[in-house]
Amino acid sequence: MDTLYILFLFAYVPSLAILWYFYSKDRLEPEPKRYVAMTFVYGAVVSIGIAIFLEKILQEIFQDTIPPVLAISLFSAIVEEPSKALAIRFPYDAGQMDGVMDGVVYGVAAGLGFAATENFLYGIGFGVEVTLFRVLLIPIGHGAWTSITGVGYGLKSEGKVGSVVPFLLIAIVFHFSWNYLVIISSEFYPYMLFLVIVFLLNIGILRYFVSLGYKEDVEKFGG
Repeated sequence: MDTLYILFLFAYVPSLAILWYFYSKDRLEPEPKRYVAMTFVYGAVVSIGIAIFLEKILQEIFQDTIPPVLAISLFSAIVEEPSKALAIRFPYDAGQMDGVMDGVVYGVAAGLGFAATENFLYGIGFGVEVTLFRVLLIPIGHGAWTSITGVGYGLKSEGKVGSVVPFLLIAIVFHFSWNYLVIISSEFYPYMLFLVIVFLLNIGILRYFVSLGYKEDVEKFGG
């Protein structure tokens, strides 16, 4: 079987399956499938293209002034989260977001699209086994971090918050923490414990937002 075909399957199918799971949780007022799909594609194509371009520029500018471990961890977080946030702007500007659950769905869609292409590119660069290793860890991470920003947009659409920036900053902190722990735990194995904790926090974030969004929808639309 063609290697690119295998990479495509292992990069995109798990992300789409996870997206379908979260989409199915939005039972009381489901979002239009085409907007969810387009947000996924935006994250998978446009957001990651912007991120790759900007990360290369930052690496070239600061390669001699910032330690490599810190640079890799920080630059990817401060570039990728805003890049994924642009994908969420698409349904937000189209008037498709009106609550927490919408923010979760669109945030997860943008994050999973980004993660799928990232896993595909890592597989091309480093081998199929790398994509296999990243197949669940990375989509769940990106989905969780971008859902934080998505919830910010959802709350903003309701007039409950004035800015998405605090949510975006929290997403960046989580992303940075994950990146940094991944790198240092490869050399200092005790840090793997903290990596596991952050991964569980990612799952906890998603579960909490889904629960919060569902409760809000019940209040709006009835159970």
